[in-house]
Amino acid sequence: LDALKHSSLYRKDQNSYILYPNKNLPKFLHKNTIPLQSAERSLLIKQMLADGNVAILSKDILGDLHFNGNFRNANDVDAALNKLDHQYSSLVEKERPLILQIFEAVFCHKEFTGRSGTFFGYEGLGSIYWHMVSKLLLAVEETCVRAIEEKSDKEIVSRLIAHFYDINEGIGVHKSPNLYGAFPTDPYSHTPFNKGAQQPGMTGQVKEDILSRIGELGVTMKDGKLVFIPNLLNKNEFLSIENQATFVLVNGSTKTLKLEPSSLAFSICQVPVVYTKSAADQIEVLYTNGTSELFKTLSLSNEISTKIFQRTNEVAQLKVFITEDNFS
Repeated sequence: LDALKHSSLYRKDQNSYILYPNKNLPKFLHKNTIPLQSAERSLLIKQMLADGNVAILSKDILGDLHFNGNFRNANDVDAALNKLDHQYSSLVEKERPLILQIFEAVFCHKEFTGRSGTFFGYEGLGSIYWHMVSKLLLAVEETCVRAIEEKSDKEIVSRLIAHFYDINEGIGVHKSPNLYGAFPTDPYSHTPFNKGAQQPGMTGQVKEDILSRIGELGVTMKDGKLVFIPNLLNKNEFLSIENQATFVLVNGSTKTLKLEPSSLAFSICQVPVVYTKSAADQIEVLYTNGTSELFKTLSLSNEISTKIFQRTNEVAQLKVFITEDNFS
């Protein structure tokens, strides 16, 4: 991740990453040109040029060599070699791999990566693919979680988390419309190097961003149990002043909760969840029948978790009290 940030894949203007390094494409007249040193290695090429046979390649008025313009791929070259006159048979048998190797060296079909390596627009050269950046964010988050679970060196964990937040900051929702080039809350396909975000739509980025946010909040499931482990959650996300949040509940009604300082709120399967900084880790489950239960753990039982996942409307709210040593 350190190397990635300092590589040609990083775009400083957007604080984000492109899929492949930018490159200078050859001009049209320079394409399909066989290096003379490559041609010199082939007796077949020399013989065909001497005979004026243009079935495989030809020489232009400037002396440059070019493969037959009708060839689409190496299979076409192979087929053309098979159709050559009998006089070339021994050379074809000996040099077939060499001719195919020269063809691949000229066109580099094995290196073809689609628009990202050949176009200048439409997700072309220098473009940031936002879905790809979101995949990167999710992969880094998973790595952070694994490092924490494996009790890796604290400095390594800290640096991983710093990269997670840095990549997250580069995603559109955190940018100004001027920098993003569009409404920052809308998902877009890509951002070319010379203009703002392009091609709005419900891209795969939305899925990865939601998964990353759920992971950032520390919501996970283990053995069917709902667990809260907000190791990546930034302390700054907790409210500094009183506020309120409105939720749409399972039964379709709305509910507004008053949020105290040092708390934050979200929902799971339409059940409001309120995180509050506390001296002890515990969860208070409020039921729709007016009763409640207190658990001195950050894990719910299978029974309560199932009620939430199945939206039975039996759980009205979760109050999750978390000690500060859980946060990043």
